Amino acid sequence: MTHTGQCNCGAVRARIAGEPVAVRQCWCRQCQKLAGGGAMNNAMFRAEDVDLDGPVATWSYTAASGNTLTLHRCAECGTPIGAQSSGRPQFRTLRFGFLDEEHGLVPTMAIWADEKPAWATIDPTLEIVSGQPGPPPSAS
Repeated sequence: MTHTGQCNCGAVRARIAGEPVAVRQCWCRQCQKLAGGGAMNNAMFRAEDVDLDGPVATWSYTAASGNTLTLHRCAECGTPIGAQSSGRPQFRTLRFGFLDEEHGLVPTMAIWADEKPAWATIDPTLEIVSGQPGPPPSAS
């Protein structure tokens, strides 16, 4: 199956050739800031399967995992596109909000759960990881 995505203004478009290796809900503080206070829902794809076209701006920082995380957003409208970690450069994480509707992806894991706000509830059917998870099973 091929997934597609685009930003709010349509300047950045994506075509993803493969299925995700992981689909997660992230509760780290950085993702909470990007999501306006809640969790960020992400799908992790093999970098070679992701084709982005359009004006992409980046910002990098050292994440709590110790890796350099580079965030990608549309340079025109600011829509969050995704991120790439120095610890796993073979993958690109894309935000659910960037992916086109009807993508059919559902998180299977909640990560950085120890950083969620006290008022937040995590779906008990998800695998819950207190901090940084290990690599996806197909990462080898």
